[in-house]
Amino acid sequence: MKQPLVEIKNLKKYFPIKKGFLSRTVNYVKAVDGLNFTINKGETLGLVGESGCGKSTTGRTILQLLEPTEGEVLYAGKNLVGMNKRELRTLRKDLQIVFQDPYASLDPRLTVGDIIAEPLEIHGLAQGKEKDRKVEELLDVVGLSGYHAKRYAHEFSGGQRQRIGIARALALNPKLIVADEPVSALDVSIQSQVINLLQDLQQQFELTYLFISHDLSVVRHISDRVGVMYLGRMVELADKNALFQSPKHPYTQALLSAVPQPNPLLKKERIVLQGDVPSPANPPSGCTFHPRCSACMDICKTEKPVFRKVDNQYVACHLYNE
Repeated sequence: MKQPLVEIKNLKKYFPIKKGFLSRTVNYVKAVDGLNFTINKGETLGLVGESGCGKSTTGRTILQLLEPTEGEVLYAGKNLVGMNKRELRTLRKDLQIVFQDPYASLDPRLTVGDIIAEPLEIHGLAQGKEKDRKVEELLDVVGLSGYHAKRYAHEFSGGQRQRIGIARALALNPKLIVADEPVSALDVSIQSQVINLLQDLQQQFELTYLFISHDLSVVRHISDRVGVMYLGRMVELADKNALFQSPKHPYTQALLSAVPQPNPLLKKERIVLQGDVPSPANPPSGCTFHPRCSACMDICKTEKPVFRKVDNQYVACHLYNE
């Protein structure tokens, strides 16, 4: 029986749109609009979707880097939403993030050693020689050397910078790491090295990952389960093999049809979505995907589909109404 480490219940994050001299709120960007899922202990849950679908906002809201508009985030049975800063700070050690851009996420004024040591100092976990030893140990774990601690971030390549970001995330011995598109800014050859490093670290430190990406081939390689988001909502969630072999939601089918086929002799049907992604400030009624869906029915235009279990997969689509 798999044990949930994190439970997400009706999670919403709306950003106000303000206009006029008095900056009155005239509307909201519904970046995350009612998510319900779990992340099991020791697994990698992949989160995929087009740019702007709310993947990164979901990860940051789970970690309380963004305050949720509504909903619950249960970590080890404790609701993070509404916790005061002191309570939340005690749990920060368990919840860390690796940011997308290794060039922007590292302070250029600090040496690499200071960057990695900063969380140790903030939480009072190590000082002096013990801190230096811990920094060298972390650099070694991510494939760098102790002498790199004296250098600055601009002296490293993109792949090396991301390794430094991973070392910083590991400094507090976390239980959950949100990896927010950690390889999208890297060359393909370096991507595989960082992905393999993340997998090795997961086994070594018993980590749980929420892996956010738009690259389905990377997600398929690293994930145990995959969730597909569209316009702030989860449209499908399944074991990776089931999802890639038998996608149920029309949006998932379209995404998978766009994945390049390594064998040029094998032909597959390409599903081309019509139109652009609607604005999250004014999402369509009913199923938000219906304006672009070739299987659209009348009910899709008026009623929001229920996220239900179908053949060991969870899908939000009226095609599977009972």
